[in-house]
Amino acid sequence: MNPFIEELKWRGLFADMMPGTDEQLDKELTTAYIGFDPTADSLHIGSLIQIKILAHFQQHGHKPIALVGGATGMIGDPSGKSNERNLLDEDTLNHYVDCLKNQLSKFLKFDGEGANKAELVNNYDWMKEFSFLDFIRDIGKNITVNYMMAKDSVKKRITGEGGAEGMSFTEFTYQLLQGYDFLHLYREKNVRLQMGGSDQWGNITTGTELIRRKAQGEAFALTVPLITKSDGSKFGKSESGENYWLDPKRTSPYKFYQFWVNATDEDAERFIKFYTFLGKEEIENLIAEHKTAPHERKLQKKLAEEVTVWVHNREEFEKAVKASEILFGRSTAEDLVNLDEATFLEVFEGVPQKEISKNELLGSNVVDLISEKSGFLKSKGEARRELQQNAISINKEKVNETFEVGEKDLIDHQFLLIQKGKKNYFIVKAV
Repeated sequence: MNPFIEELKWRGLFADMMPGTDEQLDKELTTAYIGFDPTADSLHIGSLIQIKILAHFQQHGHKPIALVGGATGMIGDPSGKSNERNLLDEDTLNHYVDCLKNQLSKFLKFDGEGANKAELVNNYDWMKEFSFLDFIRDIGKNITVNYMMAKDSVKKRITGEGGAEGMSFTEFTYQLLQGYDFLHLYREKNVRLQMGGSDQWGNITTGTELIRRKAQGEAFALTVPLITKSDGSKFGKSESGENYWLDPKRTSPYKFYQFWVNATDEDAERFIKFYTFLGKEEIENLIAEHKTAPHERKLQKKLAEEVTVWVHNREEFEKAVKASEILFGRSTAEDLVNLDEATFLEVFEGVPQKEISKNELLGSNVVDLISEKSGFLKSKGEARRELQQNAISINKEKVNETFEVGEKDLIDHQFLLIQKGKKNYFIVKAV
């Protein structure tokens, strides 16, 4: 078996391929592409498998191309969707395309002289001058409506399956546009293979058919499974339905790290194959070691480390670990004071807050602070009793009645974390 395909299979990342794909990869250095739709100014973890497939492809000596769909993004891909997508204006779309290009350049090797260095392309560059009449004359006549209607992505929408509300002509033409991308890249970049999620099979094979009819050439398709959690729920979204983004401004590295470290044992076993570059033997050893002491969550911790370092960097990973340990009392006051505002507020999400002017806060005695000024405790008497019982911590360190607030105590120059016992937290914000 071809080494690239063999790797996808043992990792559980293989769904289907056209006959002859493995022979093509064995025969010569092959160029392949995957498309990314610019629907936001960042990719999210749902895109990580596609990025990783391209990275594996490059590691096996082949040439990856990441296509950002500046043109197809104007239309919306009906695959796997039951409703029409809202269309974006051109300025917004161009901004998203630029953001995605910058993001993708982190994950693949674009530099050097090697024949397999990665490339980024934007299909708007070859579609912008293509008139509608030219397109339907030169491309549309090569693919029949019957052929397009037979695709699962179209059939589901046309028949109303899964709550679908029909399909506009705009979205109906998406597979033709994607097919033309493949034809263009076949001609201009010698691309022989398109890869994508299993929901893309119909669109990809439209491209191979177009290449056969228009260029009398042979091209190939390879798909990977769509990832779900072990319970069947959608992967990559929080309980409230939010995406986990790759951009640290949208999803902090701490929150990103938490997503992976909180995976179930069953999911962690699958995800460590899917989302890390660790070898087969190392992963099998990790899984076996985890099963001897699952409460230590070694598998989840290794998964979270590998993915956070890959998407962000080691420094952000280490900060995320320190932030996580703050809740479990395995960190220093210095770790806490050095947290940035976004991470601090995410670690202590939902904790009650009170704003106090910085002038009033600095120099405050702890008795006044935790009673009258913040309202954390009901009275000075209660404050003194709790302090005498050694029950009060400021920034995770026990304090007594002599403690006064100084500038050095403020987390990110603005927060104090008050704690009574193990789990009763309160935040004071200096304004």
